[in-house]
Amino acid sequence: MAALTSLMLKSRAGLLVPGQSTLLESVRLASKKAGGSSKNLGGKSPGRRYGFKKQDGNFVHAGNILATQRLTRFYPGAYVGKGKNNTLYAMEDGCVKFTKEVYIPHPRSRAAARVITRLPQGAVLYKTFINVMPVKQEGKFKLVDMV
Repeated sequence: MAALTSLMLKSRAGLLVPGQSTLLESVRLASKKAGGSSKNLGGKSPGRRYGFKKQDGNFVHAGNILATQRLTRFYPGAYVGKGKNNTLYAMEDGCVKFTKEVYIPHPRSRAAARVITRLPQGAVLYKTFINVMPVKQEGKFKLVDMV
């Protein structure tokens, strides 16, 4: 038993008889290292084309994209939804209207902490809102003043 154990512990090269072929001799090794391709595959797609997709006064159907933006540059108004990538889309059929409105953020919001505190005293902050005036008017509008 001890002789068998000592034979197992010896290196395999020492056990081989000269002239005896082994499996290790029949395996051919690669002479060059295999490498992958190094092509630059990116950059073939066109740019994102942010901006307005519908102009002021255009008729839109529900679901039409009104504007695409990276950050919040335009704000959703009446009958306009905002997607998770800041895309503004129409929620009703109607005409597009752009308005500039005074923006008053919530007192505990980040905008109040960052923007409003840096404005000079008495300055007013305006934002661009995109609205859709629906084809079928609801009874929520009233005449305020004659021009």
